[in-house]
Amino acid sequence: MNQSEFWKNFRLGTELQISGSFIFNSLHTFDRMVFFYFEEECFEVLYNSSVGIERLLKIAIILSEHTEQVNQKDFEKSLITHNHLELFNRIKKKHSLNFSDIHIQFLQMLSDFYNSSRYDRFGLHSVYNEISSKVLLINFFEKHLKTKILAELPFSTEIDNRMRNFWGRTIGKISQTLYDLIEELASSMNIYTYEITYDTKAYKIFIAKDFTFESEKTLRKELLIAFLQGKFDEGFVEFINKIKPVEFESHSANEYIKYLCDIHPKQFLLEELETRYEDAPFDKERAQKVSTIGTDITLEEDDEDDFIQ
Repeated sequence: MNQSEFWKNFRLGTELQISGSFIFNSLHTFDRMVFFYFEEECFEVLYNSSVGIERLLKIAIILSEHTEQVNQKDFEKSLITHNHLELFNRIKKKHSLNFSDIHIQFLQMLSDFYNSSRYDRFGLHSVYNEISSKVLLINFFEKHLKTKILAELPFSTEIDNRMRNFWGRTIGKISQTLYDLIEELASSMNIYTYEITYDTKAYKIFIAKDFTFESEKTLRKELLIAFLQGKFDEGFVEFINKIKPVEFESHSANEYIKYLCDIHPKQFLLEELETRYEDAPFDKERAQKVSTIGTDITLEEDDEDDFIQ
């Protein structure tokens, strides 16, 4: 394997994993958003999307255009751009990509964000800048879902599953199309750029082709049902049952279950736990037992109060 093949096979393979991680992070951030009110959340969604998709586009360009005959320095210099549409058009010159107007406008939004909104708050002029991450995101949803979105509290429009599914489908179509092209190009060169590590963020995006988090939420709910109904009878469950519980009582049971199922930040629940710890301090032994739950620590067969790693 020569230098060029090593680059395309291994270095670009790592870039593909990184791309999948960024795309996953964008979807996950949007999934946990409640409103469009917070600029920092909208920024995180667009930043992760723009970086992830840009990397995908550049991988496809390298596999499409690079040969041993090109001027390497000039070729690499041509990749120094954050214009997603420009990168897309380079690929389109050689390959047919079935993108609709929605996907083209999505790429344009990412370009606008990356080139105009990414660092605008570091300048004094940002006081008058009305094209923020939030505005870009809201405009995109309003146009393509044909709905009016209110961004200011207390009347902000709540993000619903229709919006989450639309975001997932849009990113999913672009991601999967580019990944399929990368796999096709790499296979023709007899290299394995497209291989994705199992059980990673990138695996969910490129192999499982899952662009929402409904399956993860359902799994958590099913596991909770199984635990509450005693379907697990191994020693670790008995070990947990012997730990004195914290007396949670400020909220309904379903509020606590919602936290377990979604694992999204809920500061008011964390503050309640801190208060409970202050009201009824527990000893060091109990703290050690709680810390073992969900780790790789296993229990001794003859004594559930002893554990080994």
